[in-house]
Amino acid sequence: MLWVPLFLMLLTYCTGVSTGTYVLTQPPFVSVPLEQKAQISCSGNSIEDHSVQWYQQKPDQAPVLIIYADDSSTNPGNTATLTITGAQAEAEANYYCQVWEMFMNGF
Repeated sequence: MLWVPLFLMLLTYCTGVSTGTYVLTQPPFVSVPLEQKAQISCSGNSIEDHSVQWYQQKPDQAPVLIIYADDSSTNPGNTATLTITGAQAEAEANYYCQVWEMFMNGF
């Protein structure tokens, strides 16, 4: 059986939040065989207190928002994870995570 690796190049996108610059860490790349599950991590201090967005950028194209997660329960602890199930060749791209600080408004 021939395995064709799928390379998911990852870059870190850091965004400023009200408390200053928030540093995010992603692995430099993830490689999975076609049809397999790819998991891309995004780590940051207390990431569960932030809304996490994921972007996909293909060569010569602008980044596209693919996930907007405003529910912090999906990111417990210090790591958020993007999961691509049944990875296909067209999923080969750069993936970026970004965070926004969530505020609780009390009335």
